[in-house]
Amino acid sequence: MFVFLQRLLPKHWLSRIVGMVAASEIRFIKSAFIKTICHFYPIDLSEAERESVDDYRSFNDFFTRALKPGARTISGDLCSPADGTVAALGHLSGDTIIQSKSHNYSVNTLLAAVTDEYSAGSFITIYLAPHNYHRVHVPCDGELHKAAYVPGDLFSVNQTTADQLPGLFARNERLVCHFDRQEGAMAVVMVGAMLVAGIKPAWSDKPFQPRLQVNIEMKETFQQGDELGQFLMGSTAILLFPEKLDFRVSEGDSVQMGQPLV
Repeated sequence: MFVFLQRLLPKHWLSRIVGMVAASEIRFIKSAFIKTICHFYPIDLSEAERESVDDYRSFNDFFTRALKPGARTISGDLCSPADGTVAALGHLSGDTIIQSKSHNYSVNTLLAAVTDEYSAGSFITIYLAPHNYHRVHVPCDGELHKAAYVPGDLFSVNQTTADQLPGLFARNERLVCHFDRQEGAMAVVMVGAMLVAGIKPAWSDKPFQPRLQVNIEMKETFQQGDELGQFLMGSTAILLFPEKLDFRVSEGDSVQMGQPLV
């Protein structure tokens, strides 16, 4: 029923309206939004740079809050790009990537590009719940050489929807980042979701405009732990690698940005 109702809802219209309200700097609006989410979710403001809700300009400013220096320890050759829950992980088989126990989807469709770089590789999917820190970081050193914002749907990305809706992550709007690293290629995909007001990359002051595909050629070096982008509400981060990795985390585990994955 939850997935059926999502099919009926005008998801883009609803998400953009919520986004406009979430960006409002009117005091009673932003305070109401922030207090509501703090009531329903276990948000730890003691690790944020600004611990008081009164110090945030808007709900979006609160939702994308920065952490205090040292709040996360970055370690290992490959670390988690975000705080969240491991929704799925494993080895890839050709063009197939696991979404849930019930569904798989296409790597090429997810990336909106044709490639066989990851056909014998590995993946990990991390779901960011509303209470999580909502900035995504680079999991290892690498050079970002290409990025693409891919318009799409805005279904919820929680486990209920992932279990019921085929091809969920390859259907939703997303930012696909292609890296070169010492060990080979790497893709980091930031997937938007219902009520996500935008995906803002680290190299821009504004989120991408919805429904407009953007392809970017670039050469920018990132160090492990550098910020890659922010979710203005939402969502999910997916990592793809061409080699087979033995992950030290399991499906259902909670992870924090900087925590070693292998």
